[in-house]
Amino acid sequence: MSKSADLLRRRFRPRSIAALTALALTGGALAAVNLTTPTSAAAEPGDVVVNENFSSGTLPAGWRAIDGEWKVENGRLRGTATSGTKKITFGRHLTDFRFEATVRFEAVNEATRWTSLGLDVPADGRTPWWIATMRSGTTAANGLEFAQLTTANAWNVTNTGSAPYPAGTGRDIKVAIEVHGNQARWFFDGRQLLRTTSLTRSADGGQALIVNGSTVSFDDVRVTELPPNGYLRPAGSPVTVIAHRGASSAAPENTLVSQEVARRAGADWIENDVQPSRDGVPFVLHDGTVDRTTEGTGPIRNLTAAQLKALDAGSWFAPQYAGQRLPTLAEQLADLRTRGGNLLLEIKGAHSRDEVATIVEVIRAEQMTSRVFIQSFEIDALRHSYALAPELPIGLLRGSLDADPVALAKELHLTAYNPAAGALLGKPGIVTDLHAAGVAVMAWTVNSAAQWQQLERIGTDGIITDRPAELAGWNAALMQGAAAEPAVSIASPVDGAKLDRAQQPVLAVTRTAVDTLTVTLDGAPVEPGKPLDLTGLAAGTHTVKAEGTGPAGTVSATATFTVTVTRAGLAHLVLGSGAEAPTLQVLTAHLAGGRYAELAAHAERQAGRTLDRTVAATIAADARALAAN
Repeated sequence: MSKSADLLRRRFRPRSIAALTALALTGGALAAVNLTTPTSAAAEPGDVVVNENFSSGTLPAGWRAIDGEWKVENGRLRGTATSGTKKITFGRHLTDFRFEATVRFEAVNEATRWTSLGLDVPADGRTPWWIATMRSGTTAANGLEFAQLTTANAWNVTNTGSAPYPAGTGRDIKVAIEVHGNQARWFFDGRQLLRTTSLTRSADGGQALIVNGSTVSFDDVRVTELPPNGYLRPAGSPVTVIAHRGASSAAPENTLVSQEVARRAGADWIENDVQPSRDGVPFVLHDGTVDRTTEGTGPIRNLTAAQLKALDAGSWFAPQYAGQRLPTLAEQLADLRTRGGNLLLEIKGAHSRDEVATIVEVIRAEQMTSRVFIQSFEIDALRHSYALAPELPIGLLRGSLDADPVALAKELHLTAYNPAAGALLGKPGIVTDLHAAGVAVMAWTVNSAAQWQQLERIGTDGIITDRPAELAGWNAALMQGAAAEPAVSIASPVDGAKLDRAQQPVLAVTRTAVDTLTVTLDGAPVEPGKPLDLTGLAAGTHTVKAEGTGPAGTVSATATFTVTVTRAGLAHLVLGSGAEAPTLQVLTAHLAGGRYAELAAHAERQAGRTLDRTVAATIAADARALAAN
């Protein structure tokens, strides 16, 4: 396909393709963040804001080369920085967007040199700005980075990671970054390898391409506006890790130490519960009483904030946690704001509108509206939350599935529908239905790797677990396997097989680390998993070819098999020929008597009359082959 044709195809693709691309439940950074919500440009979800393949031969209009050498050459934008960091700016400010490009290192001073996609860079290149960086030596521990260049001209590197294979030089890498406010995901050849929640957003920064100590070429640069609901899991992303009451299998639940353990374990979100004290202060506690997790007794609503703060909330779990206190919601949010992380906050039990209003006031006072997600079993609490703070996403917790979750999600303005894992696995198709309605799905509370796998396969967006470290590690192993070298093989029919027409082998192809699979029989597309119909094939040798493409490249496999002529195969042809009854009687009589030449002659005489011409030709050919033996 030509570049111009491809450009037209991509410009006019359905906007719904982009509408389900983003899931921005990210975490793990320890830097302070600016939580001011910038105003988005006048674009709508699915709008392509930048789409450039450099076929014009010149720098696109509005692209501003700040420094370095930038030129269009051989249909690609080429940037050179013999030393230092050089950039070209373009685009406009967006809050929720996907920024993608095909990137190739042409030459590097050394393997540590890098290139970046600028995520929030002023048009004149002034600091501060945020970038997503890729070194040519991408397999290094810091081969991929999210970083900020501060106003002091110092680097603040918030997140690092590595790729499963090196970018090197001369190799095209498909890079994509999905941004939702202060959160972003890093995709390397279609696989998510890094997340951040630490972006500091400006009011007007756009996009940029940046090179450092290298010459890099770029093609197919595309920026697409995304929906503000960034909780749907994009292709190539692992499930979101949501730490149930913090890392509750490793530290006392619903405490700041449990939150810290979960954060260090790689949790994307902390899930905690909130209830009011007798004097109306929202506290983080799951049970209706303090009996189980403190040395105190009585319902939380009967105790004042001062009484609750005096309780030891750690000794019950282990001696080393003695002295841990029940945190207020304000304390928990302040910890997340300063040390990183997001909160999935369950409003526990029935709450009045005024009590929900107090929760909202605390969230706003702590400047955490962009990093808190409200959920509850209580529909009234969700209605209050939406009425008081429509900017806060809300999720409905369920022990069993509703008759029509999609309709209920629409009625309640849900961002997510969060059922028990067992209920969801009993009706997995509901995930597809909810996704089609733009609603994410988060399952609770799952501590089994077998269930993690089941939930991941049906498209679940997030998993609430007591074991966030294990789930984060499971995710990492899954992503590493997904980015392994691709492989395909043809399991059936086996290479060299001899088959007669009475057989119907199921076409079976195994694959590893393959996203796109194409299978052909003698050059014509066929579908794996379906039986091969040998009645329409000529006697002789046939070839099955499978070609698979994954993040690390394209591989193929072939197998040949032979359709042999047998009496049983001819009988299968005759009996399944669809011939009219008199013709079928004559054919079967000749077959039973072994009169193959007569059978062939009769089939040819009836071709196009009482017997399909193509079928008649195959019957006649096989009968003459048997007559000759």
